[in-house]
Amino acid sequence: MEEARDTIRFLQTQNRDLQADNRALHEEVIGLRRILGILLTLQEMATAVNERTDVLNLLDRILASALESIDAQDGSLLLLDDETQELVFVVVHGEVRNELAGFRIPVGQGIAGWVAERAEPVRVADVSLDPRFTGSVDNEFDFRTRSMLCVPMVVGDRVMGVIQALNKQGGEAFAEIELTLLGIVAQLAAVALHRAETAVLAEPAT
Repeated sequence: MEEARDTIRFLQTQNRDLQADNRALHEEVIGLRRILGILLTLQEMATAVNERTDVLNLLDRILASALESIDAQDGSLLLLDDETQELVFVVVHGEVRNELAGFRIPVGQGIAGWVAERAEPVRVADVSLDPRFTGSVDNEFDFRTRSMLCVPMVVGDRVMGVIQALNKQGGEAFAEIELTLLGIVAQLAAVALHRAETAVLAEPAT
């Protein structure tokens, strides 16, 4: 009799565990569907670019969607100025969005400069432990960066800029899958920007 009760208790525990696993799996599936929907929308926006597209607005929407999908509090999209070899903050979301737009940093300086120079993505759980982090932007704008994703925007062999996501909600570190996702977004942004450039160059002179 006691053995039967133990078996029933064991089965009840297993059932509760399975229900919890099913709930977690269901939430994960919902999250993945949401992210897939965001990526499909971004792909449609990137491929529909023409000479009449407001590129700055498009890049703003791309960045906003990316940050939402990975629960980042702040983020920025920086474009490379080929002449000066500087990264320019073109689109900024978060605490210092109004102050930071237009600010420049040299290629090779800081994590963003490192990513632009090498065209390699970076995931940093704690920037204070990363020797590439200079803190110059934080000091200039009274901001605190804790965690970071930074990915290059590349078309062919050309680095067009970088996208940064900063400070995940809840203070956690960003996951590797989120770095991959941001890399996909950066690729879409680079394609959109390249298409816009091509469309403008192909437009007949008036």
